[in-house]
Amino acid sequence: MTTTAVPPASAPTIDRPAHRDGNVLRWLGAYTSSMIGDNVFYIALSWAAVQAGTPSQAGLVMAVSAVPRALLMLGGGVVADRFGPRKVVIGSDAVRCAAVLTVAALLFATGPGLWLLALLAIVFGTVDAVFMPAVGALPARVTGRDQLARVQGMRGLAIRFANVVGAPLGGLGVALGGSAAAFGLAGMLIAVSVPLLISVRMRELPADDAPDKAGRMRELPADEAPDKAGRTAWRDLRDGLRYIRGHRVLAPLIAAIALGDLGFVGPLNVGLTLLADRRGWGASGMGWVVAAFGTGAGAAALLLTLRGRLPRAGSLAAVAILGGAVAIGALAFVPTVAAAVCVALVIGLLAGLSGALCGALLQTQADPAYLGRVSAVSGIVSLGLAPLSMPLTAAAIGWWGTGPVFVTSAAVCGLGGVLALCVGPLRRAELPA
Repeated sequence: MTTTAVPPASAPTIDRPAHRDGNVLRWLGAYTSSMIGDNVFYIALSWAAVQAGTPSQAGLVMAVSAVPRALLMLGGGVVADRFGPRKVVIGSDAVRCAAVLTVAALLFATGPGLWLLALLAIVFGTVDAVFMPAVGALPARVTGRDQLARVQGMRGLAIRFANVVGAPLGGLGVALGGSAAAFGLAGMLIAVSVPLLISVRMRELPADDAPDKAGRMRELPADEAPDKAGRTAWRDLRDGLRYIRGHRVLAPLIAAIALGDLGFVGPLNVGLTLLADRRGWGASGMGWVVAAFGTGAGAAALLLTLRGRLPRAGSLAAVAILGGAVAIGALAFVPTVAAAVCVALVIGLLAGLSGALCGALLQTQADPAYLGRVSAVSGIVSLGLAPLSMPLTAAAIGWWGTGPVFVTSAAVCGLGGVLALCVGPLRRAELPA
């Protein structure tokens, strides 16, 4: 008896702008709801940890989720590529939702214990190690290559919106019903993403994007993993790293992203707090500076969403990195809050533009079959290595002051732009028309 394989439903082949594509908008709604839930979750976790222990213990609970995320993200990229990013994202959101709602129920019945909160943070970080690479690999399965830059802009807008809305929602949840209510709200927001993701239709990977058992390339439905019989996860990981290392654009691009993030994260997080304190700007002044940065980054995301494509993407990303680096160095020397707000607006605009362009280039230059592993390597750089610069930045400012540290950080960030300009294939890289 023979059977005929019926391919899964895929997205229509007729392309339309991503911001008018219902399939993309369902994905964007799911992503936005999940990100708002994340923001509410971290507000609830920090409040519950402060209520249950000392400030240092609360800090430890907040930081513990980063450990499994950093250690396991490469493996998460392999999982995303082997099983398909849509399945992985749906499963990850379902697990995150169940974990948060379970803790919410426990907190309604009992008082918050640090062990419970730490366990939840570890679970969240472990699932994030799989979730984040899959999220990075999903857009290429939802829309055409010519729309990936626009999707990166839409994703940037979703992140900004989630950051603006999530924190007040989390605070409102805590005010109305304590940490348990806030956790419950976070779980429900994450839950909204699951049916939306299930309704999203996947495109088929182009031929030459899915390796077979012999290492050749074959056509594969987008929501199915490549045939990995006889192939181990370790071999898939090595193949992914070898693929990145040998790619003429991806390897220098990830290095440029790493340098940019290492020079950017410290000054614009802990460094800005210390700068505001030393200048006497106060919390309100720092809030205006942060708001200006967010406004600039949002404007860059909106530009890419509406335009869909910017010419000479590699060169433009490099110039934006260099311009942002100069602005970061200048921020330490502005005398007033008003001037700092203007500089922060420029930093946000240039950093948002370079980040969106680099993300779009990652999406369009990488074969979709490797996107989970490519996203994992990029995520480790941005979420694992770059945050390590924050305590170093704080210590260095204590020793040498804000000016030298901001300038040094700006120089590190600028090296990313210099690298992008010096590597010909990256400098000439274009987004698909």
